[in-house]
Amino acid sequence: MSNPTDNSSDWDVRLTRSPELFAADATLLLVVDLQERLLSVQPRARQIAFNTRRLLDAAAALGVRIAATEQSPNKLGGTSAELRERLPAAPHVKAAFSASACGDIFGALPDAGIDRVVVCGIESHVCIQQTVLDLLSGAYRVAVPVDAVGSRFDVDHETALQRMESAGAVLTTTESMMFEWCETAEAPAFKQISALAKEKESAP
Repeated sequence: MSNPTDNSSDWDVRLTRSPELFAADATLLLVVDLQERLLSVQPRARQIAFNTRRLLDAAAALGVRIAATEQSPNKLGGTSAELRERLPAAPHVKAAFSASACGDIFGALPDAGIDRVVVCGIESHVCIQQTVLDLLSGAYRVAVPVDAVGSRFDVDHETALQRMESAGAVLTTTESMMFEWCETAEAPAFKQISALAKEKESAP
């Protein structure tokens, strides 16, 4: 009988990867309303922009699909320049708070095998929360990196996180999601992901 402590091939069986994990090729990264005027009133604006930029860079390195929205840009201006230059296409313009109003973002996802969405941006208790709840209703798995979303007031932010989690959203962090997409240290983009994880948010 084989010894279960040895490393023989009899015991070299990999478990099925959990459906709770967000694979890069099955995920959309959705950047919601990170516009200069909206960011300017966020107390955690620097952290939100920093972590969203890292998510965008990781997504580009790992082939994660990216989409973004802007809330009434004719009144609120465009996406932060640092983030805008990393978007593969122009942001989708919306007036509704939920990004679900941008049907052209989601129409092609089923045929692409994408059934999960990572949502970042502002504000947690308005556009983020309404988008997340609509996505959950549409049978998507949704993750919210808590360090890449925010609201002007802590009570709104924390209450929104609680409500989204209770509805079925997964609360995570930027670094956790980057490595989840990467999956293995043997991935060609691992060094890029590792470098992103080591970055430190610059002081104000």
